Amino acid sequence: MSESAETNSLPPSDDGGVKAEETANVLIQYVVLRRDLIDSWPLGSVVTQGCHASVSAIWLNKDDTHTSDYCNPHNIDSMHKVTLEVKGETQMVNLSEKLKANSIIHKLWIEQPENIPTCLATKPYPKSVVSPFFKKLKLCK
Repeated sequence: MSESAETNSLPPSDDGGVKAEETANVLIQYVVLRRDLIDSWPLGSVVTQGCHASVSAIWLNKDDTHTSDYCNPHNIDSMHKVTLEVKGETQMVNLSEKLKANSIIHKLWIEQPENIPTCLATKPYPKSVVSPFFKKLKLCK
């Protein structure tokens, strides 16, 4: 789902447009995959890596208020995720370090036993808080 598609799923305002505040405060989880693995591994294997990171980020932060709201039964059918890509391992590790330096909680998935960083996922955050860290990345295609 592209960012514009996930924005379009928000409720319209009284004037028929999407409320800017709702767009900025929607809870979102970012998942970032490695392009080099997408090009060389079976697609299902790469998707599985993203699932591992996403579930881990949720579970490790299950007591967090945003995570609880994101997984609330009233919201479970309207989760917002954006799947992005980086070129390779170096970019993935650099992104993880940048997120750590800015206190953005995430899970860097390290596939075992190969010990390969394959992807990362943030815990759910309001879009306005976390989106600036992902502006330069491309949507995964």
